[in-house]
Amino acid sequence: MNQPNDPQSFEELLTRIRDRTDGMEQVSVGDVLCAVGERSFGPVVLVAGLITLAPLIGDIPGVPTLLGLLVLLTLGQLMFQRNNIWIPSKLSNRKISRGKLVKGLEWMDKPARFMDRWTGARLCWLVRGPGQYVMALICMLVALAMPLMELIPFSANGGGLALMAFGLAIVARDGLLALIAMASTAGTAWFIAANSPW
Repeated sequence: MNQPNDPQSFEELLTRIRDRTDGMEQVSVGDVLCAVGERSFGPVVLVAGLITLAPLIGDIPGVPTLLGLLVLLTLGQLMFQRNNIWIPSKLSNRKISRGKLVKGLEWMDKPARFMDRWTGARLCWLVRGPGQYVMALICMLVALAMPLMELIPFSANGGGLALMAFGLAIVARDGLLALIAMASTAGTAWFIAANSPW
């Protein structure tokens, strides 16, 4: 799931995205994938959650659904044990201004430093072997619910938080964080059920 040159921390991931998109006016989904590593399933899920949470980006209508689709495609390929991530060009070519992207990343700098201090290799069996497939299935369920979350205020933030925690758990090989991500997912599901108009 992780490759040798994958980012090993949240801060490293943010820095890599900024550095590798420097000089661009518009940044596409494909550009971000190239920045984090096209064979990197954990960082892709982390980035999807991060963008969903980030102000100015995650609040744009359709963005949570778009990122949910990215997670579904990414983890669906993991389930079939593909080594490289493929996404359709229509999704890969979707763009956002680099200014908005950088502002969103800057908003995450302090939380990233805080989280990196408290994450590390723990309960690794939860993020390797069969455990990683359980996490992948849960993330796919969160991603499937993203269109519904856009209709219920603040629920997409909970979904983004869960995806970010799962992605960081994979990057940092932190099984304890994976358990926290599962709790966040359960809390988001309860919030949706409690506030759904149906």
